[in-house]
Amino acid sequence: MIDLLGTAASAAVVFAATDVDDIVVLTALFVTARSTGRPRPRQIAAGQYVGIGALLAASGVLAAGLLVVPEPWPGLLGLLPVVLGVRALLSRDDDEAPTVVGGTLGVAGVTIANGADNVAVYVPVLRTLGPADVAVFLLVFVVAIGLWCLAAAWLGGHPRVVRLAERAGHRLVPVIFVAIGLVILVGSGVLPHLAHLAT
Repeated sequence: MIDLLGTAASAAVVFAATDVDDIVVLTALFVTARSTGRPRPRQIAAGQYVGIGALLAASGVLAAGLLVVPEPWPGLLGLLPVVLGVRALLSRDDDEAPTVVGGTLGVAGVTIANGADNVAVYVPVLRTLGPADVAVFLLVFVVAIGLWCLAAAWLGGHPRVVRLAERAGHRLVPVIFVAIGLVILVGSGVLPHLAHLAT
């Protein structure tokens, strides 16, 4: 029992450490949902579950040694939020806030792109866990994702955040997405590899 509690505490720490940046993304999505109606809050939550679930599934496959993805190629996923943000900036109507992500799969895609580096943490952790510990780990993640969504929904509806979104106008959320994508691309080290391939 003590071991399972220790696993639960470790899972909570791993989740918080690897998904703290998701609060920014989720808050931006909830702000957009308030102003445009898209994506719907349930789509944001579902997309977050699907995205993190996909990351955990990929980590499980990698931990089992069934697939090898060389570094830093997962960093190319950073292109997704960049493209979504740029598209929203270019296609926006001056009278309407842009919809950066339109549904569950879009939210899941951004979650996967934003969390691709999390796999480097999840894989070694999953390799050390037995079946019961994995079940506890996954249960903690399910609860933590729900809490993350609730926190982001609260932040996205907080009067100061809403005022900031109204003042910053139509560019705030797309710019956040572009910035997140650039951080992923630069932080992963994939750009020098692409430059090397181009020469």
